[in-house]
Amino acid sequence: MKKYILSAVVVCTATVFTSCNDMLDTDPRVTDATQATFPGKIGDVEALNPFYWWEIMSDNCYGSGGLQDNKVKAMHHLVEMSVDQYQQAFVLLYGGINRANNQIETIDNVSWKGQEAKRNQLLGEGYFMRGLYTLWLTQLFGDVPLITSTTITNRAEVDAETLIYPQILSDFVSGMNLMGTTKSSGHANKYVAEAFAARAYMFWAGFYKKVGELASGSAPAIDLVKQEGCEKESLSQADIIAGLKEIVGSGAYKLLEDYRSLWQYSNSMVWDEAHDNEDGTGNKEGTHAYEFIADMKRENCFDQPGMGNGNDEELFGIQFMNASSWGINGQIENGGTYSTARMYCNYLSCWWALRVNGNNGNRDCTYPFTQGWGQGTPSCNIWDDWTAAENAGGDASKQYKDIRKLGSLIDCDHELAAYSYVKDDCEESGYAVKKWCGVTLDALTGDTPWWHAVNADFKGTLDNPMQGEHFEDFYLMRYADVLLMLTELTGDASYMNQVQKRAGVPETAYSLKAVQDERRWEFAFEGIRFNDMRRWSGKDGGEGCYAAKALQAQAGKQVVVKGQVANKVSMKHMTCSWAKRYADTDGFLSKPQSQITLMEGNLKQNKGWDASNPETQYVDLYN
Repeated sequence: MKKYILSAVVVCTATVFTSCNDMLDTDPRVTDATQATFPGKIGDVEALNPFYWWEIMSDNCYGSGGLQDNKVKAMHHLVEMSVDQYQQAFVLLYGGINRANNQIETIDNVSWKGQEAKRNQLLGEGYFMRGLYTLWLTQLFGDVPLITSTTITNRAEVDAETLIYPQILSDFVSGMNLMGTTKSSGHANKYVAEAFAARAYMFWAGFYKKVGELASGSAPAIDLVKQEGCEKESLSQADIIAGLKEIVGSGAYKLLEDYRSLWQYSNSMVWDEAHDNEDGTGNKEGTHAYEFIADMKRENCFDQPGMGNGNDEELFGIQFMNASSWGINGQIENGGTYSTARMYCNYLSCWWALRVNGNNGNRDCTYPFTQGWGQGTPSCNIWDDWTAAENAGGDASKQYKDIRKLGSLIDCDHELAAYSYVKDDCEESGYAVKKWCGVTLDALTGDTPWWHAVNADFKGTLDNPMQGEHFEDFYLMRYADVLLMLTELTGDASYMNQVQKRAGVPETAYSLKAVQDERRWEFAFEGIRFNDMRRWSGKDGGEGCYAAKALQAQAGKQVVVKGQVANKVSMKHMTCSWAKRYADTDGFLSKPQSQITLMEGNLKQNKGWDASNPETQYVDLYN
């Protein structure tokens, strides 16, 4: 078990170099997140976790949470609570870009004689992280200033399609050519850069170039920027495929035998409690058993060698350690504050955990899961669509059970013995996110997560185990994605079939729909779905595109509000429709007005976000 953090958000900060250059402007609202302070706390970027945001914005989740959790509901409905609601992401990501630029510029301020490979590795990581932060930034906000130096000479936003994506792909190419292939916990390597180059290229080709089906091979090459490690003039679809095949051929990564091994609910202590009950000896620590993992091999449990955190399927992820505290730092709109110190732990396990009604820690109601905030409740849509796929249109000869469905979702009304709804909760679908939900043991008391029992060093510093003791890696890239990207790019179903076989589902021939479904099921609640939907829709796709129709399908689903199980309400959009809000915005968030003002006309608001239009503004549906 890891007791440290060396994550995607700090790779580009672990250097000996310094600089005092500002980022975009001299205004403190921008420079607070520059070299001097960013990332100061590792959680600066994890605090926003765009993958969580994208899951909320997709058709996999509702905003939900309590009546007071209005910002998460605003995000799900593609509206805003305030004109600066999304400023935190904008500022922090530019802070990360600035750190990467500083590393690139100052790499040779020291002598690397005899350590040239180390120098190239660190430089490659700097390029890779700049590409990664820029990718996240432009997928969130579209056209933005392209910053490739710590000395800012031009703050004007540029066209993402023709200028930003060429730089992103050039940074990934530099990373893959400068970094080695060694797997080092928390660090990127050549294979990681190749995988993210594929993800970025596929989004550019689908969203901006409107290539509907990549397997046709019709995606154009993208021009590259000449810089160290990137001497190519362009990057083609064939180049992307070759990179992914290099990852496969290396043997450096593999699918874990059991899908459940990826998630903390399969830890050996929960497994032991199940088998203490089954073998007739009686559970010495309690009376509960989690049957869903009882058929697993114990050596495949999450905390066993080669499983769980840092496993052979994980190319890149955010890691966590036991250093959470209630310390507050940083600023967001209207003088508010946010805590980054808490983000040393995986706070998603708190956000996505069960919002239980007066039964905090009562094993009879929730075992082996513990309580949390209940935001981002899985939609009825993902359960219904998944079940329909399993039912194969009613053809009994083709029906199957996908281990990933109950491996990803908690069926609260059937899987938990006495689950009850909270009276201040909204948009309860009857499901919860199993992948990231906090996990407890019969052997523990209250809401204490299972990590508490692993080692005394895992006891967090928040004095609040429910919120401070979660250390499950958040995956940013898994080997399963390499395989599914290859099938989508080549039409060769053999890669997809490996993923299907692991899930226990029928192996199918290639079709775009088969790939779309597999990606949704395999990566449920990992933040992949929303940008997949967008690239399958194309820019300016309108209300009839894939994403708009999938989001609109939420309308009319029956959900519990304020604990009123007998009086469910129909999901509806709070201002117009999901299809219209998606068509109006193309899935981009509003740029923060504070930054637009600071940049004096160099930054323009995204389409669909005119604050004077009531369709863009939050409406309380439940109070």
